[in-house]
Amino acid sequence: MPTPRDALRYTIRPADPGLHLFEVSLTIANPDPRGQQVSLPAWIPGSYMIREFARNIVQMRAECAGRKLKLAKLDKHTWRAARCDGPLTFVYQVYAWDLSVRAAHLDHTHGFFNGTSVFLKAHGHESLPHVVDIQPPEGEAFAGWRVATSLPELKARRHRFGSYVAQDYDELIDHPVEMGEFTLVRFDAHGVPHEMAITGRVPNLDAERLASDLKKICEHQIALFEPSTRRAPMTRYVFLTLAVGDGYGGLEHRASTALICSRSELPVRGRPEMTEGYRSFLGLCSHEYFHTWNVKRIKPAMFAPYDLAQESYTPLLWLFEGFTSYYDDLTLLRAGVIDPRAYLALLAKTLNGVLRGSGRLKQSVAESSFDAWTKYYRQDENAPNAIVSYYAKGSLVALLLDLTIRAQTAGKRSLDDVMRALWRRYGRDFYLPGHARGVTEAEVDALFDEISGLKLKPLLDLAVRGTRDLPLEQAMAAFGIALVDGRRGGKPSFDVRTKKEGGDCKLASVHEDGAAHRAGLSAGDVLVAIDGLRVTASNLDALLQRYRAGDRVGVHAFRRDELMVFEVELQADAAPQFSFEMKDRPAGAIKLRNGWMRGR
Repeated sequence: MPTPRDALRYTIRPADPGLHLFEVSLTIANPDPRGQQVSLPAWIPGSYMIREFARNIVQMRAECAGRKLKLAKLDKHTWRAARCDGPLTFVYQVYAWDLSVRAAHLDHTHGFFNGTSVFLKAHGHESLPHVVDIQPPEGEAFAGWRVATSLPELKARRHRFGSYVAQDYDELIDHPVEMGEFTLVRFDAHGVPHEMAITGRVPNLDAERLASDLKKICEHQIALFEPSTRRAPMTRYVFLTLAVGDGYGGLEHRASTALICSRSELPVRGRPEMTEGYRSFLGLCSHEYFHTWNVKRIKPAMFAPYDLAQESYTPLLWLFEGFTSYYDDLTLLRAGVIDPRAYLALLAKTLNGVLRGSGRLKQSVAESSFDAWTKYYRQDENAPNAIVSYYAKGSLVALLLDLTIRAQTAGKRSLDDVMRALWRRYGRDFYLPGHARGVTEAEVDALFDEISGLKLKPLLDLAVRGTRDLPLEQAMAAFGIALVDGRRGGKPSFDVRTKKEGGDCKLASVHEDGAAHRAGLSAGDVLVAIDGLRVTASNLDALLQRYRAGDRVGVHAFRRDELMVFEVELQADAAPQFSFEMKDRPAGAIKLRNGWMRGR
């Protein structure tokens, strides 16, 4: 693939795995004659929090024709080099010790980076092609290292070090890179090559089962958006997966995703059962893959284009994250990976989680979306009492809208039709020149009415912009599904969430109007004793089982370094325990239910 002479050229190499340092260079053939500015993003798309990636740049220099240039720092993530007729080269080191999907990590076992963490943006040159030479670390110990990325190869063979190319800066930073020794799992989905690169030790991995299940998931989602052509929006897709002892997370990209999981979640040869961990991992893969359409191409207007120097506020994350959370588990059902009872159990778990916090009665999912930067991604001990998750409640909003549309149109229309319309109008051609337009809140409302043929604005106002609980019981009843309350009296409870701190039992959060709140206990308090018996990190529930709801107990607790005494009137455990139960009649409800669960 030829590239123009003025293309921006990067090199990146693991300079010192022991010190976790990547060395990066950027050469600009025709720099700004007034002095070239460069900057590093402050956040990464998909993770709505200012992360200040520039703080990990250890040192930087600028060179022009072999001589060092004066380099001025203009703000926390922007630099300007003195005038240079070209070429101009920036050389810098990046500290990479963030074991997550959001930034960069490097040691003797592997290297990983997102472009937002390591690649400077050259102001005024963002639309030019960007070439990056990915180099291996030095030493025989790294002779077996390979490269996994969806970034198109320029002068490199698949999985080898060498040159890769992006058409512009936005594409460059949307293809994370894994390097090291990894296991490759390969499959095709409707003719498109897919692979999962698994880094980390995973004994007895059942690669065949993993490939088979992922193929079903990916093919179903491709067909959901393109039922006639089965055409995927990418020519190749890569799941970059880091398996660790304990971890969970994912971040979407246009032709790949970065995942972190516990190795115990991956399937084991000779064990065909569907474990909770493996189901959770497949749900994570399904979620991030769905983002290939919903947020990587169908975008809110504020993300077209991204402003990575500061927060970009949108009230629509309930649509882009919440609806994706709805379809991730629904895809597992429709693709035949789990059965209907397992799916309804997952729905009930989500419902119970949303109902657990009183924040749902104070913040709408539209407000939660807008405040993601300051509240959802920066949660404190009061979060259950103050906010609602646009992921979890957003998925219930999607469920409610899907069931409502299906019931009121006798199964002729569904949320699937709305998603396909969003794809056709805003997503399919997004990366073509002149087509990068996002959707607004008003356009979303209008589209629901247009595609469904219904007047859904009142329901959208209630579900999206309101704080009342959703009328899911009535909606599910039309599909022959009953909501069952599993609480039977309830065990005695403080109505708190605890965490282990050494051998101590510390209150992580205190639920509003619960027993602990009424008695004056607060998050951060360390429980010492109940009626003179010591409380530890593991025996609180056992101690409380000797009492009944309504009993009063004396509690000693440390707040900071002060010992305090409280009298707590125990209450019945307030945690919701709803479940969904399928009924075998009437026939009309069963027909609706089958259409919903099978995606028809």
